[in-house]
Amino acid sequence: MEQATLVRRTPEEQGTLQSRESREHLVPLQTRARETVVNSPYTSVELDPEDLELLAEIATGVTTEVAARHLELSARTLRRRIRNICDVLGVNTAIEAVVWAARRQLI
Repeated sequence: MEQATLVRRTPEEQGTLQSRESREHLVPLQTRARETVVNSPYTSVELDPEDLELLAEIATGVTTEVAARHLELSARTLRRRIRNICDVLGVNTAIEAVVWAARRQLI
């Protein structure tokens, strides 16, 4: 998962920022506890070989229906398994799950 870079502004640039009153309607970003724990270098997350095979199939760029056919699953089952994998990894999309596995050289 990529991290945003914090940019500090000089006092001269501070004047161009929005006033506090106009920013009060914004909600601060909050990290999800699951993401913090799962992405910690000390936490091991293990995926089944079937899950890794599913992520490898998605990584090829095929549609859900084609991937389901290749894996001999229904499209609905495939989508459910992808959602479960995303929940375990603490990511939001199948693409993020593929990137997670690729960075760890699992696929």
